Amino acid sequence: MYKKIILPTDGSEYSNREILRATKLLAEDGEVIILSVATELRKTAFQRSKDIDRANKESIQEAKEYVAAMKKGFDDSVNVRTKVVVGFPAEAINQVAEEEGADLIIIASSGKRGLHRFVIGSVAEKVLKDSEIDVLLVHD
Repeated sequence: MYKKIILPTDGSEYSNREILRATKLLAEDGEVIILSVATELRKTAFQRSKDIDRANKESIQEAKEYVAAMKKGFDDSVNVRTKVVVGFPAEAINQVAEEEGADLIIIASSGKRGLHRFVIGSVAEKVLKDSEIDVLLVHD
């Protein structure tokens, strides 16, 4: 059983499949951290600052909605915390896992079918490749 599990979400239906796995693998006194990574746009010569600021605020708000929605999928008896960070998804997921002292990351695959069913998403692949802790890849 795992004491601290990171559950990244991008709001997709596939990330919700992680809930069942986390519940089964979590120690009785463990904690789940639902994480969403908001992307940050940087100003370029062709974009106005206020447009970039608005897009960044929307990205953070969307990430907050993702973690709140996923938290609703857990039973009240499970210790769940939400977290939103800004950055590049794979790097941020691994960084938060390290900072939080997590011992497992549960991440959904890309959800492709047919010939592509063995191919995982680029974020999941990078997390899996770069993580220093256990990673459970959830297939659809």
